[in-house]
Amino acid sequence: MKICLLMIGKTTVAYAREGLEDYARRLKHYVSLETRVIPGAKHAGALTESLLKEREGELILSCLEETDTVVLLDERGTEYSSVEFSAYLERKAREGARRLVFVTGGAYGFSGRVYERARERVSLSRMTFSHQMARVIFLEQLYRAMTIARGEAYHHE
Repeated sequence: MKICLLMIGKTTVAYAREGLEDYARRLKHYVSLETRVIPGAKHAGALTESLLKEREGELILSCLEETDTVVLLDERGTEYSSVEFSAYLERKAREGARRLVFVTGGAYGFSGRVYERARERVSLSRMTFSHQMARVIFLEQLYRAMTIARGEAYHHE
C-alpha cells in the first residue's frame, strides 16, 4: 500500500519543514510515502471563503486517481489513539487499498466536492493546530503507527 499526504500550500516554517523531512526519511523504511504540495489558489486573498474552498477543492481533486482511498484530515473526523490508528492502517492494507491519500485542506477546510470524494475523515485531535504543525503531527503519528505494527520500541503504552 502506498500512502500519500496532499497539502495545500508550502510549509514555510523552518522547524515544521525539518520535522516533515525527518519523519518522511524515517518512514522510508516502512512504507512507500509521497508528500505532495499543492500550490495555493492564485490571488487567494481576493477570493471569498467559499470561492477559495472551491478553487482549492479543484486543485485537490485534480491530484487524485480514481482508485485512491481518500481520507481527509478534518477536525470533525474520527479520533484514534496511536494504537487504534496503527490498526486502522493495517485494516486499510488488508482491505486492498492501493493508495491511501490523506489530505490537509486550506485555512477554511474543504469544498463540498472534496467531502463527497473522500471515504473517511480522521481528526488528529479535538485541539486546533496550524496547518503546518498538523502536517508534522500527522507524519509523526504515521511513523508511530508503523513502529507499533512492527512491535518496535518507539511507542510506549
